[in-house]
Amino acid sequence: MAFSGALTLTDLNDFLTPSQACIKPVEQVNEPQEIIEPGAATTEIVIDSRGSYYEVSANSVSTNASSKGTERKLQQAQISLNDCLACSGCITSAESVLITLQSHTEVLNFLDSNPPISTPGHKISVLSIAPQSLASLAASLSSSSGSPVSLRQILRRVRAFSTRILGFEHVYDITFARHIALLEHTQEFFERKKGNGKLPMLASACPGWICYAEKAHSEMLPFIARTKSPQQVMGTLVKSWFGKRWGVQPDQIYHVSVMPCYDKKLEASRQDFYNDLYSTRDVDCVITTGELELMMRDKGWDLSQTVENEGIPDVDTEIPELVSHPGTSSGSYLHSLINSITASHTSPVDLTIKSIRTSDYEEFTLRARDTGEVLFKGAKCYGFRNLQNVVRKVGREAGVQVGRGAAGRLVGMRAKKRGGEDEKGYDYVEVMACPGGCVNGGGQLKPIAQAAGQKEDEEGFTRTWEESGVQMPVPGEDSAMQGAKWGNREWTKEVERVYWHDLPTPPPSPGRHDRDFETPFVCGDRLAAQVKTDLCYPTDGSLGGSWGSIMDEEAETRRRELFRTQYRAVESEVVGLAVKW
Repeated sequence: MAFSGALTLTDLNDFLTPSQACIKPVEQVNEPQEIIEPGAATTEIVIDSRGSYYEVSANSVSTNASSKGTERKLQQAQISLNDCLACSGCITSAESVLITLQSHTEVLNFLDSNPPISTPGHKISVLSIAPQSLASLAASLSSSSGSPVSLRQILRRVRAFSTRILGFEHVYDITFARHIALLEHTQEFFERKKGNGKLPMLASACPGWICYAEKAHSEMLPFIARTKSPQQVMGTLVKSWFGKRWGVQPDQIYHVSVMPCYDKKLEASRQDFYNDLYSTRDVDCVITTGELELMMRDKGWDLSQTVENEGIPDVDTEIPELVSHPGTSSGSYLHSLINSITASHTSPVDLTIKSIRTSDYEEFTLRARDTGEVLFKGAKCYGFRNLQNVVRKVGREAGVQVGRGAAGRLVGMRAKKRGGEDEKGYDYVEVMACPGGCVNGGGQLKPIAQAAGQKEDEEGFTRTWEESGVQMPVPGEDSAMQGAKWGNREWTKEVERVYWHDLPTPPPSPGRHDRDFETPFVCGDRLAAQVKTDLCYPTDGSLGGSWGSIMDEEAETRRRELFRTQYRAVESEVVGLAVKW
């Protein structure tokens, strides 16, 4: 399949640019040493029985003299996410970086050191998990056991593991936070339609895309939505809303999120999501789906074992569970706008979908049925291969000069219109960095069929699948999972199928006025309005109502501070071709 002539092989690599201006020093200046013999080494590196490295005098080593007082323990090099975000490159779209504050080891260390409940210094531990992570766990378990497992069952088993084994006090899925993010996302779109911002609006939920735009295409930043991602909205709910209900301050809560993407670690570490007053982040630690599965294996937890009431909806939960948003498995941002515009239009409308090359790049056009007028035109764009074309198209339609990269190579050239192409440009683009969307994130589990031929898994642990009770596919049988690679189309489709298989439905025959039996979607709308009231303190009598109701000026300011963010261009002074290696 041919791609645009503007794309070259270098554009298909998600590595942005190596930074030679890193803020972490790589050179250490030592004090002058007395030279005993010209050309001889003055120090040697010694490794003790615990694996620690020491620098000692070569003379002390040769004479077997005691090195006390002359030895110096060498510190391991460390790099944090703040260090990465402060420089001008070195970040890939889905890369596991050696990080001290964003790993499952850090989570276990905190839980082990957290004082008991009702004692000074105790922090309430909260775990939130993305539905894409639940789908990955369910798909992996279903393919190994041969029995289908629903998202609700996986959520119940993860909750049981997290509370009984790890010691978490609360476990939620983040679909309600996504529900609020979609409501605020829609609100922001209509504000831009009225002139309060630039169009087309580009999705903001993918941190890989945000990091790329800040570093390589800063001219796109005004078009990117300011609405927080579901992970960060959940951070606001946990630290601010739940904190008030529990009677604790934000710094008395430790919030961990489970995500399908490594870039979510970068997102949680952004300075915009740090509370200076309480010196705490909205999300304290992010672990991937693979890291959660590793923790389960380390603790001897069998995810295939059932737990009580795992198939029954929990009507006593504090927030709605597994709120479904029809559209895409990456959040349904585009479809939520289409549904809102359709609902607000008085006459019937028609939706047409056109695939551009693959299903990862599709255009959606909403027309009035009676007049044929184009009411809305949007696109779904997944993967960096398609992203470059979208950036160039948006820049051309908006009259913005596109920066470096493949998207900037056709600046000034008039693109030839294809026959029958609509003159109207995009109103909105749902952008995700990973091909296939969030279900194909770099932190997801890979197919069992590929792992079967390996003696060690991705984390380096020796694993015998048969002894673990895993039923491997029989060689030669017609199976989509035979020889599947991590992140290939067959496995992504399988995770996608599991994601949509168990859509939440209301219990049979609910009472007419029984609010306990509201659908998660209806309950989500009602509770979202309550969250807005509890956190924004409206004083103009606009209590209750819907999420879209306009409050007084001070309340609207608080709303933007709580549920929106901002972006900053990262300019590099390093020219890659001028670097002397």
